[in-house]
Amino acid sequence: MIELTRGSPGDIAAVEQVMADAFDGRFGEAWTRAQCLGILGMPGVWLTLAKIDGEIAGFALTRAIVDEAELLLIATSPRFRRKGVGAALLRSVIADARARGAVRLHLEVRAGNPATHLYSSHGFAKVGERRAYYRGRGGEAFDAHSYAVALT
Repeated sequence: MIELTRGSPGDIAAVEQVMADAFDGRFGEAWTRAQCLGILGMPGVWLTLAKIDGEIAGFALTRAIVDEAELLLIATSPRFRRKGVGAALLRSVIADARARGAVRLHLEVRAGNPATHLYSSHGFAKVGERRAYYRGRGGEAFDAHSYAVALT
């Protein structure tokens, strides 16, 4: 069973481990400890943890500003994939954003990211593209795709 809980700065080491396991190092998608701690200290930011048998299986980092919310990061540890963790996290983020008064939730993802099917299955639609927005570890450029879902 997936247990969803609110995370805190004390959970960042576990979040770092999930990122190390989940994100392909070629793309430089994982955030540093300083980035995670810095954003968690900002108003309107929350960390959602998904646990299975007490172990952190995934997380989502989200922020809400006025009437918009942004999913900053979401990841599931590879050994917990295909168990509904990503979908549970996304449903929780959508509900939390709505409860905070957001009328729209958006995210940005590297073109070709396999998670785009998860976003589409939860009502997100592609709303924009930024050419050569991301830089990989080797300096190569990757496009960013913006997705959004209305929460009203």
